[in-house]
Amino acid sequence: MSTALSGVVLAVCTSAGGIPKTPVDSALVSLLGLAGDRQRFAFHGGPNRAVCLFSIEDYRRLQKDGVVCELPGVFGENVLTEGLDFGQLRADDELVIGNELVIAIHDVREPCKTLKSVDARFPSLMLGRSGFVCRVVRPGTVRAGMTIARA
Repeated sequence: MSTALSGVVLAVCTSAGGIPKTPVDSALVSLLGLAGDRQRFAFHGGPNRAVCLFSIEDYRRLQKDGVVCELPGVFGENVLTEGLDFGQLRADDELVIGNELVIAIHDVREPCKTLKSVDARFPSLMLGRSGFVCRVVRPGTVRAGMTIARA
């Protein structure tokens, strides 16, 4: 397996609705998303948007563009990764997290105007580095430190 197609989970984040999300130790992931996580708007969730995936590499690129984003969860992500090359991932690619949880990429996350609260240049500044929304293929638990790899 190529190192570009595997990485590690840096943080798991949830919220009662909206952004930012707050890091938690771990979360049970069902077909509709992470336990304890809610979305402010119904169209932000659902089976095809059960998990929002984002990379620390994109955090760093946005920081270089002057975006203040110090803590995991600022962009509403549920799972923050490091080392997984998002440029090589496509819709329907399955990702195994740890030994049991399997998610599948549904689509590129379309950044919305909610993110303007982070930076007035959003959502346009985030295009091409907004992460993915995913469906859950096999439920399980996610926690920081777990491996994440394309199946």
